[in-house]
Amino acid sequence: MRVIRRAAAMAALSLGLGLVGLVPGAEAKGPRREPHAQSQRQHHAAPRIQRGRASFYASRFHGRRMANGRRFNRDAAVAASRTLPLGTVARVKNLENGRTAVVTIEDRGPHLRSRVIDLSPGTAAQLGMLRQGVAMVEVTPIRVPDQPG
Repeated sequence: MRVIRRAAAMAALSLGLGLVGLVPGAEAKGPRREPHAQSQRQHHAAPRIQRGRASFYASRFHGRRMANGRRFNRDAAVAASRTLPLGTVARVKNLENGRTAVVTIEDRGPHLRSRVIDLSPGTAAQLGMLRQGVAMVEVTPIRVPDQPG
């Protein structure tokens, strides 16, 4: 069964992708692109201002590891974003009362698609959104770290 799968995979590669060097007689079609160069362009694109709903971490996450490996401190000016690179420094503005805070993106989330950012409880207090739990915010990247490569 494994031999049949391997043969089918090689046939698909030779017909569909035309990879030079892997299958004798296959020719590359179209201009050759370096995948690394394309990924660099995507990383250096300037992140845009995001508007949407923000929430904050529950206190039970205090001390747990974040995506960057550090432990979460509920009083630190940290946040989670699905789209901004880890290490990005961003200004978060509560659009309901005008308060602002500067945070560092150190985790991935929020897990609810209706939210754009998860904040630490300390930052949520600074923005005046502890009572409501959720607020409309504007997230403006200030400094985006250089990507390796």
